[in-house]
Amino acid sequence: MKRVPGNGGAAEDGLGGRIHAAILPVLGALSVAGCKGPQSTLDPAGPSAQAIATVWWWMLAVAVLVLVGVVAAWLLAMRRGAASAPRSDSDSLERRWLVWGGLVLPSVSIAALVVFGSPAGLHQLPFPGGGRDAPAPLEIQAIGHQWWWELNYPASGVTLRNEMRIPAGRPVDVLTGSADVIHSFWVPRLGGKLDAVPGRTFRVRLQADEPGVYRGQCAEFCGRDHAHMTMTVIAMDASEFDAWLASAATIARPPAPAEAASQ
Repeated sequence: MKRVPGNGGAAEDGLGGRIHAAILPVLGALSVAGCKGPQSTLDPAGPSAQAIATVWWWMLAVAVLVLVGVVAAWLLAMRRGAASAPRSDSDSLERRWLVWGGLVLPSVSIAALVVFGSPAGLHQLPFPGGGRDAPAPLEIQAIGHQWWWELNYPASGVTLRNEMRIPAGRPVDVLTGSADVIHSFWVPRLGGKLDAVPGRTFRVRLQADEPGVYRGQCAEFCGRDHAHMTMTVIAMDASEFDAWLASAATIARPPAPAEAASQ
């Protein structure tokens, strides 16, 4: 029996189009479901991390524009067909595409990346700023071990393991180093990441705008338990932090000679 042609195919196509139109927003929502979390660079909690997130969003916007332009040009070319224009006109068009798409666009993109990326990079460096009344940065040494972090407060003699306490609203200069292999210090919501290299000391600045608990992670594969090499960063009110540091320094300070002799 022959099948009688009808408009069933058109109806099916329409149904398929509606299904696709309904699915695309869901897929879009799922694709950004991980943009907020304890280790999301897109949920910044300080000026250094905010600068990085801003650059990321600009890069995404430019990438989307380029993608839309490329897809539109491809669809236009497919619609017009290869025989729609004389060969001489086609050669001229190809040359224009080569110049604008292969030279001008990359040059402008790189220049824009440098212009927008440089301020973000400066936020990660320990440059003075904020005026004469700005609080002095706190220095903390972050020494990577397989597979844990040693956090030292040189001015107070305090050492913590896998935990770093900082004052909220005050810049913190982290001096990274390593006792064995290359690690990478990273607290995504507070600032950029920086390698911890044996025999070398590097410096990165981070800051938490508000008190809270943030998660840090080694971002350089360093062996078997690399995935578990995490740290907890606790941002505290300035007065609360000062009280904690004074108490911790008293506990960490060795007894005086006379006191030690009496013991």
